[in-house]
Amino acid sequence: MAASADYVIVGAGINGLTCAALLGKRGKKVIVLDREDVAGGCMRTDEITAPGYRHDVMAATFVLFITSPAFAEIGDDLGRHGLEFAHTPHPTAVLLPDGRSVVLTMDRDANVARFNELSAGDGDRYRADMETVEGDADLVFGLVGGALWTWGTAKLLFREARRRGVRGLAARLGESLRPSRGWLETTYRSELIQALFAPWTLHAGLGPESAFSGEITRVIAFATEAAGTPVAKGGAANAVKAFEALIAEQGGEVRTGADVEQVIVSNGRATGVRLAGGEIVEAGQGVICSVTPNQLYGRLLPSEAVDAPTREAVDGYRYGKGDMQIHYALKTPPKWKTAGLEQVALTHLTPGLDGVSKAVNECERGMLPEVPTICVGQPHALDPSRCPDGAAILWLQLPEAPRHVKGDAAGKLDVPADGRWTEELREAYADRVEAILKKHITGFADNVVARRAYSPADLEAMNINLVGGDPYGGSCAIDQAFIWRPLPTTVDHKTRVAGLYHIGASTHPGAGLGGGSGFALSKALK
Repeated sequence: MAASADYVIVGAGINGLTCAALLGKRGKKVIVLDREDVAGGCMRTDEITAPGYRHDVMAATFVLFITSPAFAEIGDDLGRHGLEFAHTPHPTAVLLPDGRSVVLTMDRDANVARFNELSAGDGDRYRADMETVEGDADLVFGLVGGALWTWGTAKLLFREARRRGVRGLAARLGESLRPSRGWLETTYRSELIQALFAPWTLHAGLGPESAFSGEITRVIAFATEAAGTPVAKGGAANAVKAFEALIAEQGGEVRTGADVEQVIVSNGRATGVRLAGGEIVEAGQGVICSVTPNQLYGRLLPSEAVDAPTREAVDGYRYGKGDMQIHYALKTPPKWKTAGLEQVALTHLTPGLDGVSKAVNECERGMLPEVPTICVGQPHALDPSRCPDGAAILWLQLPEAPRHVKGDAAGKLDVPADGRWTEELREAYADRVEAILKKHITGFADNVVARRAYSPADLEAMNINLVGGDPYGGSCAIDQAFIWRPLPTTVDHKTRVAGLYHIGASTHPGAGLGGGSGFALSKALK
């Protein structure tokens, strides 16, 4: 007999698990299916370097989740099942090639004072920026994180138009389209403060010259100051375990090694899925797919169920920059040559705003950046349980890695003629990154126990939704964001097939460990 549930969810990433937990809380029976051997999507923890060193192989920071409406609703339940977060009062910093640095803390007054020391008035302008986000919280977070094609959003915009005037609302929305460069260069005189915020643009899948990058970077600064950059104690996999336990407690199920071959469509309605091997899982109320558009419309749906406008839109869907990860097991915590970085959760190594811009441009042209932006996480500083006593681990992210490599901007590395990432190219590029680390950390080479690198191709091999290593589910350019995400033909998380819904990083509100699309859909379903 076929298995059955009220809802079948394809994909056990943060959005699929969030949606399942919230539907289960309302009494719905949910079965979550994932093709990989472990659930979690980009939440994966493993001893990939040496015994006793537990690394978050992909995503690591949960600030979007702990500040989300989903966490407000199920956070206590997940806590009952063992989920805890570790914090530091020093969430982020920037380190320039000449050794100058600045740390952003969770104390606004301290941040303002430090920024004013760097450049008179910059701290006051920073306070004004943060107060703008606070004052506009309903509008900003309603649009950035909420379902858009709803009466709630229409009422929000109407209220804001009455409060500000139509022209005032239009001006505020226009301001939100400023690129990060425009915001930083007109607001802050200090090169160091510009450098502190510029790399965070990358964590939204954008670049300093991208429309809307200024607004989202300012929002990220606000969230980082308010909630830090927390990690799950013991690793991101512990968040997955808590979700699995909660879903099971509610009568649901998370199945791994369950590769969905096709969504079954009967009389124009999604009624279940067929697994590779032939097993049928029936869905009484709907099928929810947390996948990319090419997976949903090109692999899972029968071709006759995809209409021509949708097929054309999917053909035009673009994926963004690739991502690369490097992980280190260290004998002892790194000895930074610049004081004050020892307890920082995430430090960006960059030449500054222009350096980020240059690296993004090189990546988008298919070139390996000459000087990449290096995101250096220190999970051991927040959660010593990740490694042996007295030891340390580093989590490195390179968000400017081309999906298809056309060349090397430095003109030093041999690139395969077919543009594919090879083991040799991956390790050679990791050596470039390590050479930068060695300039800033005393005795780094002698302190390394082991290194493990993952190219964009490696990441896609681990998660089919990371197309070309893109961790954001597709380009986050403004024409593929908000009401146009994922497709100009879709409305929120509905598809043109009755009973079939689409969530995940490719849908609004986009990527990150927030569970936003899973939450939004769970609220929309009756």
